Amino acid sequence: MSGLAFSSMRVGKKYRLVNYGEKSEFTLIEVVGRNDYRLKDLFSMENYLMSDLTQYGKGEDFELREIYD
Repeated sequence: MSGLAFSSMRVGKKYRLVNYGEKSEFTLIEVVGRNDYRLKDLFSMENYLMSDLTQYGKGEDFELREIYD
């Protein structure tokens, strides 16, 4: 496991998450609870929660990185 910790994420920043081979890119919209966040997908513009992406745990390939423009 490498990359950022959830606690270092900031509202308005863009991130890339890899977990179990799936890649997600999103903007953090709102902190909704302890270690849960409302996200907006950069491609589909769909809103979802971080807990939706990590509901099956963190795989060996788990990595969270900030995307810089």
